[in-house]
Amino acid sequence: MTTPTALRRVGAGLGLLCAITAPAAHADATLDKIKQRGKLVVGVILSGPPFGTIDPATQRHVGYNVLLAEGVAKGLGVTVETVQVQPSNRVQFLQQGKVDILVANMQWTQERSEILSFVPTPFEEVGGAAIAKKGTGIKAWDDLRGEPVCVSQGSNFTKPLADQHGAHIKAFRGQPESLLALRGGNCTAAVHVSPTLRELVVENPDWKDYEIVSPSDLIPSPSVIWLRKGENDTQAAIDRVVQDWHRTGWLIQVEKTHGMNPTPLLYQLHEKFKKAPV
Repeated sequence: MTTPTALRRVGAGLGLLCAITAPAAHADATLDKIKQRGKLVVGVILSGPPFGTIDPATQRHVGYNVLLAEGVAKGLGVTVETVQVQPSNRVQFLQQGKVDILVANMQWTQERSEILSFVPTPFEEVGGAAIAKKGTGIKAWDDLRGEPVCVSQGSNFTKPLADQHGAHIKAFRGQPESLLALRGGNCTAAVHVSPTLRELVVENPDWKDYEIVSPSDLIPSPSVIWLRKGENDTQAAIDRVVQDWHRTGWLIQVEKTHGMNPTPLLYQLHEKFKKAPV
């Protein structure tokens, strides 16, 4: 559970890191470009409910990540275009200018912050869960020691799984490919963001023979919006939008609407920003 002390540590740590890694302040072209064309292009992960899917009837992108992308665009006063990205290519899409920002299931890590910038106010805190077939006997993270474990390429769960819990990592293009490999017997367990896997075993009858085997989430970390280095104006503008989400409680309502359980961090940030001057 996130304590007030932990909240202060998260906020201070992200704020300090922004100050350390940001170059000298100057106007960036991205925000001007977004305003001029009247559209924000957002890279989103569509890994399955609740984060995102493609509506089979309309082919529209829907889900939590899409709503956040729409929320950023609304806050900037522009329309939105969402572009599906994968864990294996999301950083490249951003760096190559194919998208303006990423809302792509990317929690903050030191390594990521060294190559990209991020909006300092997190919009959530998410950890990983492990899913396996019922009857495997796995009850704790250390039970994965020596076992093949499927993840997405570029997952921030890879390092702790290998270094701390001794798992043999098998990385796939994205979550769908990883879960397919699990069902095919190529790994003992798969580890991905907790909300998706927990909804999968509860809501999807195709996964009735599988269960969440982790007693707690792996490395819960701040979920942030990512952008390219040096885009200080864009960063500041989006940070104001995210802070307003917390002030109004909009994020809490969005998560409840999508069957998610808002974390203690969301409630603490709501209390923090609703008391701050607008």
